[in-house]
Amino acid sequence: MVVLGACAAWSLITAAAGDGRPEGVLLAVLAVSAGYASGRIFGVLLPVAAPCAAALAGLALTVALPRLAPGPEIAAPPGRAGATAAVLTLSAGAACCAAWAARGPVLRFALGVLAGGVAVAGAALGSTTAVVACCGVLLCSLAAGRVRQRGAGLAALALAAAAVTGLTWATAGNAVPGGLAASLEDRLTAHRVGLWRDALRLAGDDIVLGIGPGRFGELSATAASRSAPSDGKPHSAPLQMAAEQGAVGVLLLVAAFCWVLFALWRAPRPTPVVLTAGAALTALAAVAAVGNALSFTTVPVGAGLLAGLATARPLAVEPAAAEVPARFERGLRPRDDRPAA
Repeated sequence: MVVLGACAAWSLITAAAGDGRPEGVLLAVLAVSAGYASGRIFGVLLPVAAPCAAALAGLALTVALPRLAPGPEIAAPPGRAGATAAVLTLSAGAACCAAWAARGPVLRFALGVLAGGVAVAGAALGSTTAVVACCGVLLCSLAAGRVRQRGAGLAALALAAAAVTGLTWATAGNAVPGGLAASLEDRLTAHRVGLWRDALRLAGDDIVLGIGPGRFGELSATAASRSAPSDGKPHSAPLQMAAEQGAVGVLLLVAAFCWVLFALWRAPRPTPVVLTAGAALTALAAVAAVGNALSFTTVPVGAGLLAGLATARPLAVEPAAAEVPARFERGLRPRDDRPAA
């Protein structure tokens, strides 16, 4: 709550300094908080049914509304990186968590089929990003059953997220070698790379405070140009935070992700459940690094819900009724109350 409170407070500070609009950030913080609180509650009461219901809800939402991301669609590697891919990724992670929490082999197999069906739905919707992300979550979930030390697995996930973010940042800063840069720009489109470069340039204008939340579309030359449609966002969560809220905003975003991994590391749930949820959230971080997924309320709610389900603490097992009087009597028995010799 300290991290989320700091994110909300900093958005208000930067909005006041740069005449920005903090409503989007505040709504995202509220969505994550609501989802996380709900996940902690339902994860205790319904450890199998709750993630299963979340997976089905996400799948139904994307099938009923295949265009969760309204506005222009900009291609991103390895396909469209948007809200649809993010929701399907979280749905696959929830289904895998439910499968690991289930006890019967038949139920576990059915939930595994559900997770595979989410990836198939991504293919049917034409989202290559969703297919790749869901398959990655499935493979990580299968491998999680053989991992004994969850700390090493979570550290590997953190490195993967850092690698994707670093590559995005290097692409925006023209720090990628020529051949790789041309290949990435071909897949990302020149318009998206131009948005990233504008975000990095605007971040350099005010490293501490940024330009203010919601002002990227006003100051970005690429977003203002009519060569390609734009929604006024840089389509990269780290670069958007850097441009609009400065270095402090980026640090708060990193702190929120690291706190989630730390909470998963300390969670009392089984290691496969923890690592599966971590894999899904890491895939979401990768999608958000090259897309605009976090700008839609459904995605922060789903991310908070999955994190809450994976970190829910089981109800404490109360001692049996027959044990209570015996312990009570032993506690009240005097030290010198010993049987006669």
